[in-house]
Amino acid sequence: MRSALRTFDNGTFDKEASTLKRALWLYFNALFFKSPYFPFMGFKKWLLILFGAKIGQRFVIKPSVHIKFPWKLEMGNDVWLGEHVWIDNLDYVSIGHDVCMSQDSMLLTGNHDYSIPSFDFRNAPIVLESGVWIGAKAIVCPGVTCKSHSILTVGSVATTDLEPYSIYQGNPAQMIRKRIFKSGTASPPTPANEQLITG
Repeated sequence: MRSALRTFDNGTFDKEASTLKRALWLYFNALFFKSPYFPFMGFKKWLLILFGAKIGQRFVIKPSVHIKFPWKLEMGNDVWLGEHVWIDNLDYVSIGHDVCMSQDSMLLTGNHDYSIPSFDFRNAPIVLESGVWIGAKAIVCPGVTCKSHSILTVGSVATTDLEPYSIYQGNPAQMIRKRIFKSGTASPPTPANEQLITG
């Protein structure tokens, strides 16, 4: 048995958007998001919502960010996306409150089934719960949930779920210690409802 990439068929993959919508997003993504010369965050948020994303308050997005399908993206309040963040959301991505994705970090929901010759898609969603920090050049793989206040350190690769209040390092990422906040530091009140607050 050999691979036969010519037999690959993504016709069964539901992009959940018309050809026109995807073409328009491709244009706006290149012009306003991937460009390093367009810093206006308010306009970018408006465009993302226009194309179907759900985004909370106080959204921060730096230049040169790539988002595959905004209609498969949901983010809570106080989310920060650093320079060159790549959200390859062929499947759904859900990001909670107070989440930071540092520069060049990646969320990869797309995958292929290497066990069949046609190399069909085998995608899976990604969840970043509230308080998560994805370090610079770190990668989160398909199907992974980074649980509340977990940290994926610089250059690490998460192939399985990250436990809450834990710090992970390496490839594949392993838990190296617990995340402990300094005593006496003030924390803002936690929303009574941890569901994403959008609008």
